[in-house]
Amino acid sequence: MNNNRKYQKTLTACYLGFVTQAISANFAPLLFLTFQNTYGIGLEKIALIPFTFYFSQLLIDLAATKFVDQIGYRICVVSSQALSAAGLLFMAILPDLLPAPFLGILIAVVLYAMGSGLVEVLVSPILEACPFENKNGRMSLLHSFYCWGAVGVILGSTLFFAVFGIANWRILTLIWAMVPLYNVWNFIRCPIERLIEDGEGMRPGQLLRLPLFWLLIVLMVCSGASETSMAQWASAFTESAMGVSKTVGDLAGPCLFAVFMGISRVIYGKMSEKLDLVRAMTGCAVLCVICYLTASLTSLPILGLAGCSLCGLAVGIMWPGSISLASRKCKRGGTAMFAFLALAGDFGATVSPAMVGGISNMAGGNLKTGLFAAAVFPLLLLFALFVLSKRFGKERGCVR
Repeated sequence: MNNNRKYQKTLTACYLGFVTQAISANFAPLLFLTFQNTYGIGLEKIALIPFTFYFSQLLIDLAATKFVDQIGYRICVVSSQALSAAGLLFMAILPDLLPAPFLGILIAVVLYAMGSGLVEVLVSPILEACPFENKNGRMSLLHSFYCWGAVGVILGSTLFFAVFGIANWRILTLIWAMVPLYNVWNFIRCPIERLIEDGEGMRPGQLLRLPLFWLLIVLMVCSGASETSMAQWASAFTESAMGVSKTVGDLAGPCLFAVFMGISRVIYGKMSEKLDLVRAMTGCAVLCVICYLTASLTSLPILGLAGCSLCGLAVGIMWPGSISLASRKCKRGGTAMFAFLALAGDFGATVSPAMVGGISNMAGGNLKTGLFAAAVFPLLLLFALFVLSKRFGKERGCVR
């Protein structure tokens, strides 16, 4: 009991780490129109902001396979929060200081994207190394804090702008920066264990030769793609399908999606000891396919919104579930494995929204066509889960 109480500080820091990531991923998109109007930045440049964010995350995920074990978890995870705080602080300051405001925005985005990438690589193995029981449930609850963070950012920012005006966005940016700044202190003080001892973890080259590892990579790519294909287009889909304003679209689309995704992770976190993870993920993948087909094929706006919202419920356990499966099936994977998993998830999250947009554009701007095509990701995830259960179901460790 005392040991668990000791690691509650670690748990709190990890929770706030994912809240920080949610702030980094979801706050700037709320300001795109403001950036355009305030600094005269064209839409073609605005489109580079999310690309820069996710591409920077991909690069730091890849680099982390090399440097995290050498530098150590604590220094890296403290740096993740410091970089996130610095990026948000610079977002409020640099655009007005530099002669090219867009350059200031990109510098800020790169900084907090690096912090966000390190959060993805480090926080899951830090939790996995803690001596808690029911690791699957803990992992799902941990990842639910990204959802609650996203909901908090959207609702909190919408309320702030309604009360104080969009012109005071710099003040709100500084307020959000206080979250990672406070969490720097948390990660400095909390106990952090190594997932495996030095020298016992598998090297990247060893991992890349394992068929099981590549199957886990497919699971992560499909998990990230299934989640973000809907999440990134939820607002636009809700606006076009229901004919509502952007504010209502943000609340009814991505916000409701995030609420259901968080609920899914909390429910699994509480019931994980009674459920088989592979079967639970299989059921969620089937529901996800149904949600994509409902949203893309129905002519009734309310059914389209239901498909969009319930998709959050369906994808909730995919990402943390895939990480838990990797931890269980490949115990010697170490930091390199978690970094590659984060890289795969981010790759899926980067490519899939662009695919939806591209296919929709080819269909004459019909977003439903793009979402219909995105159903391929949960279908592929179903296939990967089937292969995993048949070929690796009884194996506990990595297979060479």
